[in-house]
Amino acid sequence: MDEPMNEDKEVIAVFHKAIDLKLLEGTAMEVTFQNGIVKHYDMSWLFPKYPQLKALEERSLFLSGRLAGAYGIVWNDDLDIEVETIYEDGETVRKDDITIHQISAKAVASARAEEGISQKQLAALSGIDQSDISKIERGIANPSVVTLERIAKALGRKLSISFDVPVN
Repeated sequence: MDEPMNEDKEVIAVFHKAIDLKLLEGTAMEVTFQNGIVKHYDMSWLFPKYPQLKALEERSLFLSGRLAGAYGIVWNDDLDIEVETIYEDGETVRKDDITIHQISAKAVASARAEEGISQKQLAALSGIDQSDISKIERGIANPSVVTLERIAKALGRKLSISFDVPVN
């Protein structure tokens, strides 16, 4: 017998974070998630429901797509998709082993790109050597939490560390 929902219980929502985007032929893409799952998704599946997305058939527009943080893909002010939709409805093509170094590398590089600054400028703002920032962004460094906090602060961000709940 199911227990009635206790209003005092906290509901924890799990959102899947995207760490990489590859734009493929047509309107197809592969999105890599923090848990290592890689999903294939074709935007054309949404055209009947959202006709404005047909604009993505223009190759140059489609290729301008980028990850906006970890939760969405954007093309312009009018065209975007939540990565949760891709996770739920996309076809799993493989599961990669993702290291914490790759996750932090992508996070630092993406945040720096969003701010529109160079590694040299980030080095000046954070007090961390540019060569070390390069190593972090390439996933070959093992930055401390303190180093990541300095980078986050220099980028006007907060460092967030979470433990994903395993899904069986």
